[in-house]
Formats: sequence, C-alpha cells, structure tokens
Amino acid sequence: MNLAPQTVVIDGAPAHGRYVGRISRIDWSPLRERRSWFWHRLHHKRWHYVGLGNEQLFIGVAIVHLGWTCTAFAYLFDRRRRTLLANWRQDGLPGLQAGVSDAPLAGARAWFRGPGARLALCHEPDDSLRLTVATRALRIQARLDLGRMAPPLLAIGPIEGGIVHATQKTTALPVQGWAEAEGQHFGLDGAWAAVDASNGLLARNTAWRWASAHRADVGFNLQQGYFGGQENVLWLDGMPIALAGARFDFDPTQPLRPWRVHTDDGLLDLVFTPEGARAENRDLLVAASHYVQPIGCFAGTVRAGAGAPARRIDGLLGVTEDHRSRW
Repeated sequence: MNLAPQTVVIDGAPAHGRYVGRISRIDWSPLRERRSWFWHRLHHKRWHYVGLGNEQLFIGVAIVHLGWTCTAFAYLFDRRRRTLLANWRQDGLPGLQAGVSDAPLAGARAWFRGPGARLALCHEPDDSLRLTVATRALRIQARLDLGRMAPPLLAIGPIEGGIVHATQKTTALPVQGWAEAEGQHFGLDGAWAAVDASNGLLARNTAWRWASAHRADVGFNLQQGYFGGQENVLWLDGMPIALAGARFDFDPTQPLRPWRVHTDDGLLDLVFTPEGARAENRDLLVAASHYVQPIGCFAGTVRAGAGAPARRIDGLLGVTEDHRSRW
C-alpha cells in the first residue's frame, strides 16, 4: 500500500485505492462529477465509531450524520455477565443536535446533544482523541492515544448507486479512562480501541457485513458488501497488510452461533465465538435499519503474506456485524 495522498480528490476524480497513513480531511467538494444539492443532502453520510474493550467489557459508540437526519448510540457489554449493562440510542436534527467533521483523526470533532445526552469525540492538542459519553444509562470518559498508534488505513473507492466513499481506520489505540453503567465503575486503562471515521456519497440502500478486532500484536478490519474489499486490512506487530475479499460464513437467523471469517488470499482464517450482541430493527418507512453486532473472540490463523508461516491467534476480542440500511 502506498502512503496516503493529501486529498481524496485529485484533478476532479477520487483517488481510489488503499493507503497507509493519516489524511487531514475527507472533502468531496472538488469532485468533477456533480449532482444536485438535494441529492447530496440525502446521500452524504459521515460517521465516527469507536469500539474499545478489555477482559471485562466491550464498548461501542457511534455518532452518525446522515445529511437529512442524525443518530447516535452507545452501549456497554459486560463480558463476565454476558449482558448489555447499557444500550442507549437517540435521533436528532443534523447541525442542531449533531455534527461530524470532515477531519477523521487530527482535528476530528463529532458531537451529539439531545434530551439527557451529551456525546463527543474530539481531537486534543496532545494528539489524542477524547471520548465523552453522558447519558442516563452510560457515562464514559476516555482518552485514545493516537501518538503511539500503528499506521492507519485510508481506503477510497467507488459506490454502486452512489458516487464514492472513504474511510480511515485505526488499530489498537491505547486507552485511559473509565466507564459507569448500572452503578458499576469500570477502569479502562489498558483497554484497546479502534476508530472508524467514514465519509461518503452513498446509495439509498446499503448493506454490509463487517468484522473488527484489535490488540497490540494483531488487529484486522474486514468488510463484505457496499465497499467491496477496499477496507480489508490486517495489522501484524503494527505493520498493515492489504487483504483480499472477505467471506462471512454464518447463520443470519442465529447470529450468536459461531461465525467463520476468512479472506480469498488465505491470509486470514478465523472462527468467531459470540458472547452476546447488540441488535436493532427499525422501519420508519422513509428509513430503516436492520442490524446485529455480536461481541466475542476470534481464534484461528493469520499470515503476513503468501507462503509465510501461519500465526496462531486466540482470544482476540472484537465484533462482527450484519447490517442493512435504507437511509
């Protein structure tokens, strides 16, 4: 993979490809291909998602700007009790109640404000991301250290039914902080986090399967669906390795049974064993979301390249996801 370009649009065209390194902004305004203001309002989607966990818990937080509306969620899964201690979600008005910046990491600012809720993910001068969640169900104060992270992935690619999408993804960010839910206090020092900062001109109907898991020695991100294999990457000891197309073998009617996740190049072949899940089925006529995100551990083998020896992986905490949206 080459180093990330300075901009996602070069000479009026998207800079399609997979890259390593940070990009300062994801800005589609220089695109040569033009659609109406109304089309852009409906199809420009941006989000910041943070997943973090340790031996006690897994936390997922997202702030999503859909152009014509916005939403946010935050949950805490207790791995020892195998239950969701907190599962909060709220919708709002874009610009008034939420915003997601075009800066994915440095300079990032995503926020949501609603009744009884304040969420934010903001870049700090010490090159960290400050995650704040204050809801009735869940409170989080966490610092995610970008200064010690492995090179992140930048993926840019075309979208069928839309125009283009870009995503910046990190692996294994060191975490400091705490979380509280149901009267319990959890220390987050020593947890690992991953950030998904995505920004694209997407189709009205979008579907994907996704897997993500991270710790200091190994991490990966896989997607099968609307973005093809553009964002498929494996990190081994901090080195990013591009992966081929991903395969998800599982029973959609029983997502808490084991999944097999593997890639066409044979570099990753893992079995995922769920411990629990967050799920949501919403149909608001103009919009819909059918979603399940199991939390659990991956085990199996990964390789640094064709012909490289297999490396055994066990107990790698992460998530899978099966998601269909009309947005």
